[in-house]
Amino acid sequence: MVKDTYSKMLILRFPKGRADSPVVCNLAREYDLTFNILNATIYPRKEGVMVLQLFGTPQNFERGMAYLKQEGIKVQKTEEEIGRNEEVCTHCGTCTAVCPTGALAVSRPDMHVVFDQEKCSVCKLCVRVCPPRAMNLHPVDDLLPEV
Repeated sequence: MVKDTYSKMLILRFPKGRADSPVVCNLAREYDLTFNILNATIYPRKEGVMVLQLFGTPQNFERGMAYLKQEGIKVQKTEEEIGRNEEVCTHCGTCTAVCPTGALAVSRPDMHVVFDQEKCSVCKLCVRVCPPRAMNLHPVDDLLPEV
């Protein structure tokens, strides 16, 4: 990636009637932003929520955020990240059973749990179920550009 490229994890909240619009497609096509959908619950004629990672230049990112605001979509940044304390993790695999995005998986044949931060949607399920409490939350202090 280019050094002036943003990579932000966002939560999009779609109001009723907007869930069937190709908003994310438009972000890619019209604003030259790349996305990775990590989690989504979207139903026609109901409110929807999507967690995605968005990549792009600062200028395109700012324009894309303005577009989302214009479309009535609420954008939140994830203010926390999931981390793992490697010294505490026992690689029991409990977290892999609840992870909806595949960010936590068992590596075979060594049977170690691997954590891919890029896939994490910060759903916090792993934090709740981790027996040795190796999974934890920590704040993210970088901010979205103002629009």
